[in-house]
Amino acid sequence: MPQINPTRINLINLRKSAVQARKGYDILKKKREVLVMEFLKLLKQSKTGRSKLYAILSDAYERVKIANVYVGNFELEEMAMQINKRNPIGMRIKNIMGVKIPEIEKTEAETLPYNLLSTNAAVDDVNSAFTEVINSIIDVAQMEQGLKKLVMEIDKTKRRVNALDYVVIPRMKAQEKYIAMRLEELDRDTFSALKHTKKKLERENA
Repeated sequence: MPQINPTRINLINLRKSAVQARKGYDILKKKREVLVMEFLKLLKQSKTGRSKLYAILSDAYERVKIANVYVGNFELEEMAMQINKRNPIGMRIKNIMGVKIPEIEKTEAETLPYNLLSTNAAVDDVNSAFTEVINSIIDVAQMEQGLKKLVMEIDKTKRRVNALDYVVIPRMKAQEKYIAMRLEELDRDTFSALKHTKKKLERENA
């Protein structure tokens, strides 16, 4: 325990700091609880999103097989090369208890015009399917990035809570106890000295 002068002003300041530390401890515990709840909620959504993504991917590749039967593998690859790049996506930030989680704003992708590529609807089905795949990937990536940030913040908050609970507050209590004990000793010493001085003065006066 670091040395601290056993004065009344230090005792008063220490008690005020201890009150603030306990308030901070309570706030951080509540923050941790909220973050854990948000994490579990997002984790459930992420698992659902991944299951949906796998299903969409499976369906998309089935459509590729069908389109391949109609136009052939080489022609299908040639058509894929003519697809325009996806429109850029937007980004905004969602704040959860001080944690900045990215939210991706998706834009509508262009569908393939039949007259430019093929009169077969199977080709457009492939384009639509993989547009849905991209949207699903964005959703899953967004949720998993949010999970990563929440885990980091939960860990940081947990360390702060533990530091207050096991180090800071116990140290303050020990210092408070030490100062109070030393002040009591000083009071007793002062009282004894005054009592001794009073008796000495009484003897001298007698």
